[in-house]
Amino acid sequence: MNRLLLSGILLVVGAISTCHAQITDPKATEFWEPEPRVVTPSAAKAPSDAIVLFDGSNTSEWVAVKDGKAIGWKLEGGAMTVVKGTGAIRSKKEFGDYQLHIEWRTPAVVESEGQGRGNSGIFMQGRYELQVLDSYKNRTYSNGQAGSIYKQSMPLVNACMPPGEWQTYDVIYTAPRFNADGIRVSPGYITVMQNGVLVQNHTEIKGTTEYIGMPKNIAHGKGPLELQDHGNPVSYRNIWVREL
Repeated sequence: MNRLLLSGILLVVGAISTCHAQITDPKATEFWEPEPRVVTPSAAKAPSDAIVLFDGSNTSEWVAVKDGKAIGWKLEGGAMTVVKGTGAIRSKKEFGDYQLHIEWRTPAVVESEGQGRGNSGIFMQGRYELQVLDSYKNRTYSNGQAGSIYKQSMPLVNACMPPGEWQTYDVIYTAPRFNADGIRVSPGYITVMQNGVLVQNHTEIKGTTEYIGMPKNIAHGKGPLELQDHGNPVSYRNIWVREL
């Protein structure tokens, strides 16, 4: 490096150091604008800026996946419960990035074992499944138990409550991005708290959560929240989304 260039670099570094050293007023590093908007939190109900998808009173925000008509699930006691054979349901609204709160309950009467016990699923954008299963003292493949990103990422821990008890998922979801040619340029990511315990920590979603075969990455935009009918009477309640 020649002497002239080195001298110039040293002058720039010195100027930057001097500039930082001259800040003596703490107010110089405070900023007041923009100001975060106010959101009213609540332990009993959705935050003030949330989109409520199900509050227990009706299923008007949901349709059947198979035909877009009214769902065939049972509405009772502030919850909607899978009726075997009626099929999956999806939200009418579609989303990109979001915060999701959802509560679920597997049947109190235990039948079967493994994947046949309290099985359902929550699909982000109708494509990427966060597994719902009675995994309380119920062994199955680790990347298929409750809290897993199905067939991709096992949960960090098993945080399941006993069958018949309400459980919660609090989710931060970042949708994948695709360019104009339909090529994925950024994967989706998901963070999941189950019953207040971290089970997925900014986990990369590798693509669609296939039962057989490898994940697929087909370009898409916003998509609905989808709840699976896997033949077990799993119940859901208190579902809300905050778009991010």
